[in-house]
Amino acid sequence: MNAKLSTSRKETEEQIGDRYLMSMLWRFLKPFWKELLGIFVMLIGVTILSLLPPYLIQLAVDGPIQNKDLSGLIPIGVIYLVSVVVLFALRFGHTFLLQNVGQNALVDLRQALFEHILKQDMKFYNNTPVGQLVSRLSNDIEALTELLSTSIVIVASNMVTLIGIILVMFAINWQLALLGLAVLPIMVACTVYFRRRIRDQSNLFHKVVAEYLAFINEQFGGMLVVQLFGRQSVSRREFETINRNYRDVHMRIRDYYTVYASILQFLSTIGLALVLYGGGQGVLVGWATLGMLISFIQYARRTFDPIMQLSDQFTQIQTALSAGERIARMLKVEPEIVDDPVPTDIKNFKQAIKFDHVVFGYEPGSPVLKDVSIDIQPGQKIAIVGATGAGKTSLAGLLARFYDVQQGSIMIDGIDIRKLPLNSLRHYVSVVPQSPYCFNGSVADNLKLFDPNVTYEQMVDAARAACAAPFIDQLPGGYDYVLLPGGGNLSQGQRQLLALARALIHSPQSVLVLDEATSSVDTETEALIQEGLAHVLKGRTSLIIAHRLSTVRDADRILVMQQGQIVEDGDHKTLLAHNGLYAQLYQRQFADADDHQTLQFQN
Repeated sequence: MNAKLSTSRKETEEQIGDRYLMSMLWRFLKPFWKELLGIFVMLIGVTILSLLPPYLIQLAVDGPIQNKDLSGLIPIGVIYLVSVVVLFALRFGHTFLLQNVGQNALVDLRQALFEHILKQDMKFYNNTPVGQLVSRLSNDIEALTELLSTSIVIVASNMVTLIGIILVMFAINWQLALLGLAVLPIMVACTVYFRRRIRDQSNLFHKVVAEYLAFINEQFGGMLVVQLFGRQSVSRREFETINRNYRDVHMRIRDYYTVYASILQFLSTIGLALVLYGGGQGVLVGWATLGMLISFIQYARRTFDPIMQLSDQFTQIQTALSAGERIARMLKVEPEIVDDPVPTDIKNFKQAIKFDHVVFGYEPGSPVLKDVSIDIQPGQKIAIVGATGAGKTSLAGLLARFYDVQQGSIMIDGIDIRKLPLNSLRHYVSVVPQSPYCFNGSVADNLKLFDPNVTYEQMVDAARAACAAPFIDQLPGGYDYVLLPGGGNLSQGQRQLLALARALIHSPQSVLVLDEATSSVDTETEALIQEGLAHVLKGRTSLIIAHRLSTVRDADRILVMQQGQIVEDGDHKTLLAHNGLYAQLYQRQFADADDHQTLQFQN
């Protein structure tokens, strides 16, 4: 519960250039190139028609008005009116089309980002806060939505209009054009100066937003601990720090934008003053006409209008580009656990497993497993016991290939699991975790995992085998009972029973790994599970990771782990007779149980 930006929570700070960013966006816009071409043609039409009114004013002033020929104003007025109507139609058309293109492209980008996150390995999820992932798929995509649906329309239209105005101004009178554009280089310099600063603050802002979301997710998810240990005041202070950081960064962006917009407003006023003064002198000495001066004042305003409108969109554009940077960085993160380029599958699955001199650690230089070798024959029921931190759960994670070994290998039926396709491997190996997760949906949805191919009979049979059926039948609605996210309206033991039934449904012939799967059930329920699993595990290779030694006494082999190594290997009777670590654990555990029963009897 740390409110500060920590190294473990920061994203990779790889610099993403604008060229790469534009290339990424173009990848999703490219399928709509025909629509984009039509939009570009419409923009050219908009530019031409938007340049026409000032020129028509010049013709009217220097022609019919100066000659007092009012009839000559009629054709000019008709052209002006028609140009306004066509201009409206073209602007509506290119805005509508670009909105469609932008939304469709963002649907593809959002889908690609979600699928990219979905294929990441467990190391990625362990090191990346949930709030950061939510921020990428919500806030950052929303920022790009504003860019593609609104900002890009304004920017593209104004840039094309600006180029057209400059060309027309020089074509009409180069002297007035130089006066009107005298402040343009200063405006460009200011834009370059403030662009980087607003972009940097936008990047920082969205990092703070990600930290904010991660903190909220962490606090609400751990609210039981917060209230149980009276940590509300600590949480309040940490939130206050994040909240102030949120405000401070937002206000720095506001300050930069305010200064930038004020400078542009000041420079545009100076530019108009130069045109008015210089053009007035030109009219007096004869190198410009009155109509020309009026039209140039209009052109000068239209020259500054695109820049001013760009300044209005400046913060939004920089925010969107910084959001695009973060999305691009996440899209460049490749999973470490991937399928072999030339995969091999198992033709005749026999369920033989071999750990061959396995060395593994979550952090470099800190091995959790040290030269572990296990040869498991098909159909064997293997129990793995040991103190917390001995490396038991790491074996389960390696077998399902949530992580890869640093040294050695793990084989199923003689094939290195790194050569197996991940989908196939996880069909062959099913893990029931210690803390199973339930999705927001019915009990049936959580058992079927929303797979319509799973029949009702398959679901009920698996629930009965896992001894989950009795408690499910007592729920309001039974299998249609709706669970809260995470299964908050079930006990931990009930969630474990559902997870066990789920494994039996989706991997009926797999190697079954029970990672403390009965740790949160009472003794009576545990006995029912053991009875239900007796026929399920018959003939099936299984690994049972347990703290309760009562659950592993009937295992074919019991592996005792200590500090990442297997120190004892044998059945229950053999290990007790050996009088080693297993015997000590067994005697201590059952001595504690006897003391507990005696205390209950005395009470």
